[in-house]
Amino acid sequence: MAMEWRDLLFLHWPVAKGTLAATLPPGLELDLFEGEAWLSVVPFMMEGVRPRGVPALPGISAFAELNLRTYVVAKDKPGVWFYSLDAASRLAVRAARGLFHLPYFDARMECRLEDGDVVYRSERTHRGAPEARFAARYRGLGTPEPATSSLDRWLIERYCLYAARPDGRVLRGEIHHAPWPVQRAEVEVEALHLTGLIGVELPRVPPRLHFAKRLEVVAWLPERVGR
Repeated sequence: MAMEWRDLLFLHWPVAKGTLAATLPPGLELDLFEGEAWLSVVPFMMEGVRPRGVPALPGISAFAELNLRTYVVAKDKPGVWFYSLDAASRLAVRAARGLFHLPYFDARMECRLEDGDVVYRSERTHRGAPEARFAARYRGLGTPEPATSSLDRWLIERYCLYAARPDGRVLRGEIHHAPWPVQRAEVEVEALHLTGLIGVELPRVPPRLHFAKRLEVVAWLPERVGR
C-alpha cells in the first residue's frame, strides 16, 4: 500500500510499564527507553491511500485517522503496537481489520486548517466499541528537521507494526518512509478520552510533542512473526 500522512501530531506520555505489559499478547514485549514505557496519541490525515502503482480514487482515498499506540519488540525488532485506530472511512476500517488484523473503529471525524492551525475532532461511532473522543487544535513551530535526541528518534523512527490474529498469532507488517521531518509543536486539547479500551489513565503531565506536515509511506501486508 502507498499513502501520505499529513498534518500529523505526536503526543507522547511516559506510562507505568507494568500496566501496559499486561495488555500485550504473548510473543510481544514492551520496548522501553531507559526503563520507561511510552503511550502515544497520533491524529492526522490519510491521503492517496491505494495499492502501490494504482491511482488514488476520489472519495475513498482520503480520510482522518486517530491512533493510540505503544512501543514493542518481537525477535529483537522494535515496532509499534496499536490499541486502536479510529478512521472516518467505513471501507478503510473493514479493509484494515480484514487484511492487516488491526483494531480499526468507525468514527465521525473532522480535520481542517484554520488560521494556520489544525483543528481536529474525533468521536467513535463503531457499534459495540468503547467510547473514544478527541478534540484539539495544534500547530507546528520552526523548521522541519530529523529528530535529534535519542528519545525522539526512539519514539518516532519505527519501521514496522505488530498485530494479532484472533487465534493469537502475532503478525509483523513492514513500513518504509524517509526519516520524519518533524517540527516543535503547540497543542490545546479540548477532549482526550481514548484509553478506556485498555484501562490506562494518561499521566497529568504535558505530553512530548512532534508535528509533521507531510510524509510519504509504503506499507506491506503483515506476515507471521518467526515464519
